[in-house]
Amino acid sequence: MEFTNLELDIAGPVGTLRLIRPQRRNSLSLETLNELIAAAAECNARDDLRVVVLSGEGESFCAGADLGVIAALFDSTMAHEALEDMADLGRCMADAIESIRAVTIAAIHGHCVGGGVVLAAACDLRLAADGTQFSIPETAIGIPLAWGGIPRLVRTIGPAAALDLILTCRVFAAAEAHRLGFVNRVVPAESLDSVAHEMAQTMAGRSLYVIEQTKAAVLAATDEIVSTRGSHADAGKMIGALSDDESRKIAEAYFERFEAR
Repeated sequence: MEFTNLELDIAGPVGTLRLIRPQRRNSLSLETLNELIAAAAECNARDDLRVVVLSGEGESFCAGADLGVIAALFDSTMAHEALEDMADLGRCMADAIESIRAVTIAAIHGHCVGGGVVLAAACDLRLAADGTQFSIPETAIGIPLAWGGIPRLVRTIGPAAALDLILTCRVFAAAEAHRLGFVNRVVPAESLDSVAHEMAQTMAGRSLYVIEQTKAAVLAATDEIVSTRGSHADAGKMIGALSDDESRKIAEAYFERFEAR
């Protein structure tokens, strides 16, 4: 399958899925979100696949939702149904990544922002280069964190830490992400790819049945704590920000500052 914004390479039991929009810090355009959904389906069609390493080309793992997508949500000329479909696409992407039958390892470096954090959270395991900077800026932009990001963060790092990071929008480093339990390991930047693929090779000989049953059991247990089943409502909450005067003013001010740079 050919992609524009991704590279998917499957060699036997190990696959690599790489975002290739380095000029946009691998931000998630609508096309990229659709391609990630298609790539997940392609992975699930391969019975020989056991592990997928997800990474980003260039200086960043993923800068989150493309600002063009966010700006479009505030376009009052769009039909409500079209807005809702657009707002829900990120949730569909995260669910698709989470549903990959093989083990998924996010190899994170540079910047991991907003929707990029959700993308990483949808993976099974996360490695971070020691210089990685994370942030979740949505509330500063005037929109709630969506795409199923809140339940995934709450079940990974707990409600207090999730509220802190989501509401302050502060930058946090790889060491804090590890301390909170969001990333499994922090490794030197120059070793990130080799460590990720070494981990992948360790699991490459596992039975797909055992992998699927293990992932299903863990997901069932976490769903008992915090479920993502209600995340389809996130799209409506994002659209709700369009009709909230205060949220809209914050968003307009943000885009004015961005365009003035």
